[in-house]
Amino acid sequence: MTSNRLCRPLADLLCEVGGDWQPVIDAWRATDEARRLIAHVDARVTAGAPVYPANPLRMLQLTPLHSVRVVIVGQDPYHGPGQAQGLAFSVPAGVRLPPSLRNIFKELQRDLGLPMPASGDLTPWAQRGVLLTNTSLTVEDGQAGCHAGKGWESLTRALLTAVAQEPRPKVFMLWGNHAQAFGQPIAAAHPQHLVLTANHPSPLSAQRPPVPFIGCGHFRRAQEFLASQENLGSMDWTLQTTVL
Repeated sequence: MTSNRLCRPLADLLCEVGGDWQPVIDAWRATDEARRLIAHVDARVTAGAPVYPANPLRMLQLTPLHSVRVVIVGQDPYHGPGQAQGLAFSVPAGVRLPPSLRNIFKELQRDLGLPMPASGDLTPWAQRGVLLTNTSLTVEDGQAGCHAGKGWESLTRALLTAVAQEPRPKVFMLWGNHAQAFGQPIAAAHPQHLVLTANHPSPLSAQRPPVPFIGCGHFRRAQEFLASQENLGSMDWTLQTTVL
């Protein structure tokens, strides 16, 4: 299994995002909150703590700002070795599907009739304009949420604000109370976007009220909304269904 531990200084990775995200990153880096976050993450890595993923900003490199069509907001990277890969909900090919991702695939199958993907790698979605971001972008081994509240949230808020301020209509898919509390105020301030909310896909909530994730129909609704907008085209949600 390839190591997904963060080894490089966070400041270096922040400088390498490039493209139309870089001005957003640079503005955030000038804040005291960013400096404290960078110092904290680098100190934990230097101390030998296993921090995941290896590149917390990978989603920005795969999905440039101008290409964003759909936003899916997660909370925290997976905290087991070999899982987190810098995309919310995604795991590398060959890694067992986490329960929430399995439910995402179940709803994809129920909603659009697509076959169950063989891989949990959501890189194809990211390359087609689905911004898969968590609100906290690093975590330590076995310690879910341990980097929450350290400063990542201010960067994620800046990223989502940049997306929402673009005039092209987009779909915000907000699953669970955390994603809704974080993303809904940003998206709702710009009425050209479609904001879809449902319970989190976790087995604890996926089939419970008030809006069960299983049966929410978000994939089809996103597809139809984007297809109805001039020059946007439909969204392709297909993923690899056979192991190569």
